[in-house]
Amino acid sequence: MTHIVIIGSGFGGLTAVKTLRKLGYRDPITLISPRPVLFYFPSLIWVPAGLRSEEDLTIPLDKFFKRHDVQYHQGNVISLDPNARQVETDNGTVAFDNLIIASGGRFIKKLPGIENAYTPCEGYAQTKAYSDRLAALESGTLAFGFGGNPKEPAAMRGGPIFEFVFGIDTMLRKQKRRDKFDLVFFSPAPEPGKRLGAGAVKKLMLQMQKYNIRTHLGHKMKSFSPDTVHTEGGDIESDLTMFMPGMTGPAWLQKSGLLLSEGGFIKADAQCRVPGFRGIYVAGDSGSFQGPDWLPKQAHIADLQAITAVKNILAEQKEQPAEHQFKTELICIVDTLNSGMLVYRSPKRTMLMPKMVIFNWAKRLFEWYYLRAYR
Repeated sequence: MTHIVIIGSGFGGLTAVKTLRKLGYRDPITLISPRPVLFYFPSLIWVPAGLRSEEDLTIPLDKFFKRHDVQYHQGNVISLDPNARQVETDNGTVAFDNLIIASGGRFIKKLPGIENAYTPCEGYAQTKAYSDRLAALESGTLAFGFGGNPKEPAAMRGGPIFEFVFGIDTMLRKQKRRDKFDLVFFSPAPEPGKRLGAGAVKKLMLQMQKYNIRTHLGHKMKSFSPDTVHTEGGDIESDLTMFMPGMTGPAWLQKSGLLLSEGGFIKADAQCRVPGFRGIYVAGDSGSFQGPDWLPKQAHIADLQAITAVKNILAEQKEQPAEHQFKTELICIVDTLNSGMLVYRSPKRTMLMPKMVIFNWAKRLFEWYYLRAYR
């Protein structure tokens, strides 16, 4: 009998559970996370418009764990001993035969004054606080931006910022107060969103121009103050700032004994294996994976990597070659609250479909379909 331990109750971790049971694994599974819930981050974009609440996005996992016979260990990971095959948490130590690390990444909060900006993908509280501030404003300048990790170019999450800026533009127009606000999009990258493809970048910039959203691009960030975004290319006055910093790996990785990339993530191969340690795999934002420079950090890729990790673990257990590789693709709908633009990218092709109402409904339908497995 073997014991598989999974770190993280996000997209990758829960997909790993479902895939293990679907493929016939019946031995013990232990899942470690701070809370027994799945938080559905993609729908945070609808919070400012009042379309989603914390309850809507926070899915208790008790029933899911029971259905899949998962032993839940509530705790925060402190360190990992890959040789002793143990995960240390603030609630005890968990031994494993195989390990899947799907604990996600963390935002780099080093810019001076960054506490003056709201980082929505940190969770519901930040997004709701931003929404409340916006609702209380009668007029002003709203700044939206994202940065990256210079040591790991793929470690950024810019997609939600595009959705927030377009969604809030739509919301203000519906409220008939768009003329009272100046919207500004900023990024140190001269071509933000380039991973979506050159056509997508051009389309996004044209959309901003069409809706009178100013841009401030290609200037390195310096700091934030309560009413200003400071860059090397000049200051941006802002009554309310939303900013998504670049990402790095969880802090506990520094004590993990695993090989890390320069950007602070776990190095992994195309099979999602962690080099140097048999039976240890990584899926999602905590990993640094082989692939094209546009390889995204998004829920869809975390799911694909988790499936790959499971297949290779089961192959190893049968003394078979662990040769499964995750599919390299980017799929996203850039939602604007009442419509959306579909972007697809793979090593063979890039597809961009223009803004249509159906894509907004498709995004809502996918949320329902995805979460029904956990409700």
